Amino acid sequence: MRIIGGTHKGKAIYPPQGYKARPTTDFAREALFNILDNEYEFEDLKVLDLFGGTGAISYEFASRGVGHVWCVEMARENASFIKSEAARLGMKNITVVRDNVFDFLNICHEKFDIVFADPPYSLEGLDGIPDKVLGQDILQPGAYFILEHGDEYSFKDHPLFKKEKSYGRVHFTFFEK
Repeated sequence: MRIIGGTHKGKAIYPPQGYKARPTTDFAREALFNILDNEYEFEDLKVLDLFGGTGAISYEFASRGVGHVWCVEMARENASFIKSEAARLGMKNITVVRDNVFDFLNICHEKFDIVFADPPYSLEGLDGIPDKVLGQDILQPGAYFILEHGDEYSFKDHPLFKKEKSYGRVHFTFFEK
């Protein structure tokens, strides 16, 4: 796994053997950030990365100069890995929050310019995540909530659906409040 763009472009991330997370593929991540590069100036944005996993999305945002990234990851080992990699890379604009995403959403009072979620594809209730995130008052006006999911889900009928992009089995659905 590598960082695709920004000041840390090309830097490799090596999760330990047996790491329990599925990172977004480099190909899909590059495509996602090509879309976002055309729609956002990253400097000074506030980003929330839910279900941090390996931290790949957080590192990518941080490398591209966002003001701050909050990365929420429940698994102790994964949160520790993300924190140590961010420190190794000198990414002081990443804060790792070790918490259950749904508990965090209930107590979060920050407003974000982009919220990204990459839950485990097998997560029970994955289809309800858009309503849970969009039901909180955490998005700036016009901000995107982006959900990564497998091809067994479609959110095109959701009232806040904006667009969907797919790259193999990886789908990104964009919602706008």
